Amino acid sequence: MTGVSEFQDEAKIRVPPAVYGSLRLLAHGINRAYWRVSIEGAAVPSAGPVILAPVHRSFIDFFVVSEVTRRPIFYMTKEEMWNSRLLGKFLDATGAFPVRREGVDRRSLSYAQKVLEHGEALVLFPEGTRRSGTQIAHLHEGTAFLASRTGARIVPIGIGGTERSLPLGSKFPRPVSVTLVVGEPLAAEVQQRERATRHQLRDTTEQLRSSLQLLYDEAREKAAV
Repeated sequence: MTGVSEFQDEAKIRVPPAVYGSLRLLAHGINRAYWRVSIEGAAVPSAGPVILAPVHRSFIDFFVVSEVTRRPIFYMTKEEMWNSRLLGKFLDATGAFPVRREGVDRRSLSYAQKVLEHGEALVLFPEGTRRSGTQIAHLHEGTAFLASRTGARIVPIGIGGTERSLPLGSKFPRPVSVTLVVGEPLAAEVQQRERATRHQLRDTTEQLRSSLQLLYDEAREKAAV
């Protein structure tokens, strides 16, 4: 990948814990002060592999979703973010890794699997990219695939308000109220030696889509109050 750093051998945060904690504290302050972020719904599992699967309507979804847990978070992020060498090094150090959005990026999926096999929390937008509108119409099956391979629980998350703060085409976020509604974790069937069937992946993906739609509707309603 041109302009994208190589994947690391180990899935871990590469800045010192004190630095990572300070960055998370700064993000928390911005989230609460600028977007007045509120969290409702279920608790994110405090240990074990988990995939945080939010709705994606705005670039700032990456920023605000960190509010749902105090755990270190890994992010699968579009490879274009690594076009800046300085930004790429920062992303590498803080748990992000690149994904090519066209087709199936097997290298990114392999690294994501490694993250989950280490028992970490991974943010993965199942819609694949930012969408517009109020309907959750189509999800990629990568979330279900990774859950089936690793036993990770999938946590669906509705995010309301970010589409008004920084919609597609906007350059600067507006200070609006943002609400995150966390759904109950979904458990995919663990496949030890056999691959999950397409039917199993479709069923898990449809269950996730249905949950996300309900959570997104609720989050948008609460953020508009």
